[in-house]
Amino acid sequence: MLSERQRKILNAIVDDYIRSAEPVGSRSISKRGDVAFSPATIRNEMSDLEEMGYLEQPHTSAGRIPSHKGYRYYVDHLVKYGTLSSHELNVMKVFFAEKIQEMEQIFQHAATILSGLTNYTSIVLGPEVFSTTLKHLQIIPLDERTGVAIFVTNTGHVENRIVQIPDGMSISEIEKAVNILNAKLTQVPLFQLKSKLYNEIGTELSKHVTQYEELIRTVESALEHNEQDRIYMSGATNMLIQPEFKDVDQVKLILDTLGETPAIMKLLDDLPEGIQVRIGSENSLEAMSNCSLITATYSLDGQCLGTVGILGPTRMEYGKVISLLDYVSKDMALLLARWYK
Repeated sequence: MLSERQRKILNAIVDDYIRSAEPVGSRSISKRGDVAFSPATIRNEMSDLEEMGYLEQPHTSAGRIPSHKGYRYYVDHLVKYGTLSSHELNVMKVFFAEKIQEMEQIFQHAATILSGLTNYTSIVLGPEVFSTTLKHLQIIPLDERTGVAIFVTNTGHVENRIVQIPDGMSISEIEKAVNILNAKLTQVPLFQLKSKLYNEIGTELSKHVTQYEELIRTVESALEHNEQDRIYMSGATNMLIQPEFKDVDQVKLILDTLGETPAIMKLLDDLPEGIQVRIGSENSLEAMSNCSLITATYSLDGQCLGTVGILGPTRMEYGKVISLLDYVSKDMALLLARWYK
């Protein structure tokens, strides 16, 4: 348990570091009007906070920066949720007042606005991305080399994809393969289909279909488009402007990960409803170990429809982002209620 003095000093250090991206020293903290302690007292408390794991001392700098543990304490106990600025409120009001012709525009536009207001990376998952399951799959040959793959979901949504049929595969083999795929994939959430294809179905298909590996790749290519339709992202390259991401290899790893649909799904999978904050190593992907992810779910009639999220450095403006996502998620729910009705 931190003392009230330690809480004030940790809060001041996190606030200053978020603003400046520079290690914070005792002298700069003592000049703040809300911290009425001498530099010597602050130095002693900073040493104790470092020993307890809440602060880190980079290189030979006299200043300290928050550790992931320090950020977690800040988010759980100290962060102040401010009101949105007049500019931010105006942008939001204009967006939610617009007449949008297609639902996809809602999510892409929301992602663009969030990344623009925060200078971080925004990710929006469209409705039911986790709860929608496959109800039925059909592959209908058009000729010897092409066919139509038809996917029907439990929500009644139907999608058609032109696919390449493996060379020499007979109609009877296609029928056997489709029967196996339906037996194994029915009621599986859409975002899990590809992993099921490779982890559980390949062995079974190999017993009945000669070119089973080619067929799996064919089905996978059709499913990839299906998943991407429900993920909307903006501002991925905003990572490049963050001072802590000067390491080119680190930034490349983050950008490559953001370009992979399964990775994004893993990053956002199993998040509880409401506002959630994952800091550093709390994220499920090693590539995001120096990032923070803040998410908010939006619901309709008690049913969670999707997620809006902001990904940025651990030195993130947590109060601002949490307030913004709270506002957006609630208005997204109202907008979708109007859309569905």
